[in-house]
Amino acid sequence: MKNEKRYFASNSNIARPLWFALLAALLAASCTKKDSPAQHSHPESVEIEYTCPMDPEVISDKPGSCPICKMDLVLKQTAAIKPVEKPEAKEVKLEALLSPTNEFVVSNIPVTSPQKNAEQIEIEALGNIAYDTRQVGSISARVAGRIEKLYVRYRFQKITKGQRLLDIYSPELMTAQQNLLFLLKNDPSNIPFIEAAQEKLRLLGLNDEQIKQLTQSGKPSLTIPIYSNYTGHVHEGANGSTMPAKSGAMNDLSLLTEELTLKEGMYLQKGESIFTVYNPDRAWAILSIYGESQGLVKTGNLVQITPETAPEKAFGASIDFIEPFFRNDSKTLSARVYFNNSQLKIPIGSQVKATITGNTKATYWLPSSAVLSLGLDAVVFRKTQSGFKTLKVTTGISYQDYIQVLNGISSSDTVAINAQYLMDSESFIKIKK
Repeated sequence: MKNEKRYFASNSNIARPLWFALLAALLAASCTKKDSPAQHSHPESVEIEYTCPMDPEVISDKPGSCPICKMDLVLKQTAAIKPVEKPEAKEVKLEALLSPTNEFVVSNIPVTSPQKNAEQIEIEALGNIAYDTRQVGSISARVAGRIEKLYVRYRFQKITKGQRLLDIYSPELMTAQQNLLFLLKNDPSNIPFIEAAQEKLRLLGLNDEQIKQLTQSGKPSLTIPIYSNYTGHVHEGANGSTMPAKSGAMNDLSLLTEELTLKEGMYLQKGESIFTVYNPDRAWAILSIYGESQGLVKTGNLVQITPETAPEKAFGASIDFIEPFFRNDSKTLSARVYFNNSQLKIPIGSQVKATITGNTKATYWLPSSAVLSLGLDAVVFRKTQSGFKTLKVTTGISYQDYIQVLNGISSSDTVAINAQYLMDSESFIKIKK
């Protein structure tokens, strides 16, 4: 028994070094396998083949002749591509890869966030200068009669207040004068009747100075002068159409330079308009507001107006009135700016450029490149955990390189800064209504 124990002990002492040697050999072999130059060699290995130039399906691993056409085989080299190890890609969830391309995009482009603020926007507009119709005066015939003398000879003649325009003979006015003179001569103490006769003359168009001259001379006037109560340019009103204040009606030079249709010897009816007088010292600029800018222009907005004919006469004003309708054959909104033209002397009908300063409400703004227009709709690509998802938004005005976003996003959203980059040219964007 003691001999057996010695045997096993001696054998175990012998086996222990053998096990250590075997383990070292295995470790050396594994390290050699990891660092084998075959792993770092070129990923391609070349195989030599011979083929027939007339019958490519004939392939041989050694030279010879084609068994079909008996031509010599030619050398053909083929490369067997070995797979190359690639770096591990970032993990993308399966549901993201399975999402339709017209709703979801996997990308890693820069993003931006909407900024909420109230912008002060400058709106460019065009317009023209027109008469201020609030300053228009009308000269009418208070009695029926015949024109004996006409002192206004051409259209747009400048007249002043108190200027003599024409002399008229009127039987009605002649009778009223004779009644007053008869009372003064035969019943001077009848004050009520005399005052009534004087009042009738005033209603027929005579002023106090003319009545005083009548009572002093004691003779009725065969003709009575008619004076202007206004200062401005004369536009014809009798037996012809009154010239409108719109500059478009002034383009026909023959109409502007032809003589008046009102002539001496013509008869006027009671209440008939003789002249219309426009005051060029009081004018307005009619500005045309286009498209999306119409909602930004309000009464009271500051505006800088520059006449094209005289840029050095640029002046500042404010929007006084916005017309609540669209003019014929126009889809632009008209805004009026009243101003004093007595010093500027800007010709009526002149074209002007205007810069209107408008304020917007506090809304979200994004770079214009972040919003993709689909015609009637607009979308952005909102950043999610694994990619970008299309989101419908409602846009407002565009200003410089930014666009107003009225609804559809919040300040916590981040969107792709270049939406066009994420759209597939061969597909379309699908959005949920």
